[in-house]
Amino acid sequence: MKNRREFILTTAAAAPTLLLPKWSFPKPDKLRNVLILGDSISIGYTPFVKEMMRYQAVVQRPMLENGEPENCEGTTKGVKNIERWIGDTSWDVIHFNFGLHDLKHVDPETGANSTNPEDPLQADPKQYKTNLKKIVKVLLDTGADLIFATTTPYPDKVEGPLRDPGMAEKYNRIAAKIMNRNNIMINDLHAFAQPRLDEIQLPHNVHFTDLGYRQLADKVIDRITEMLEYPVRRKY
Repeated sequence: MKNRREFILTTAAAAPTLLLPKWSFPKPDKLRNVLILGDSISIGYTPFVKEMMRYQAVVQRPMLENGEPENCEGTTKGVKNIERWIGDTSWDVIHFNFGLHDLKHVDPETGANSTNPEDPLQADPKQYKTNLKKIVKVLLDTGADLIFATTTPYPDKVEGPLRDPGMAEKYNRIAAKIMNRNNIMINDLHAFAQPRLDEIQLPHNVHFTDLGYRQLADKVIDRITEMLEYPVRRKY
């Protein structure tokens, strides 16, 4: 059975004047500005968030010149690009995540993905903490309400670059301490996905099925909607 949002939108498409009259929608200039920052997991759920929230907010994420979504990757890239990603838009809510790329192994010479356990992590826990603090400081200065999404879990054996078992939990604990100190909402996608990985995640992969991304999008929408209704920070 379709979830509640899909049911409402599907039914409304057939009878828009009955369920969703024009006067129930915000005017275009009243839509809120929402920015999603994150890795390929966020790229997967962003289209669903954008579609389902089209009457509440203008949902955007960094895009490349060729029109493809930009992968924000880890905190190393984040520190270098965070101000560019924010741009000059006045954001109401910024939903962000870093961690999945930080904890992977990379070649020490080239920085390329590695399957060698002897190679270093892209950003070890200490560096991740330092980088994330810098990113959070810049985000706080925007005055937007912030939501941090925890890094989603992955199987012990995954295709692609080596990611050691248990590292997502370790990096999430580091991030949680930073978010709690700064009164930033946490969207615990890790806790949501963990018990249903067999249903929503691709085999031996960090990525999710279409159903998985739809379900993650539901959690993202819930948190963004909550923040839009009960903002923490006020712009003066």
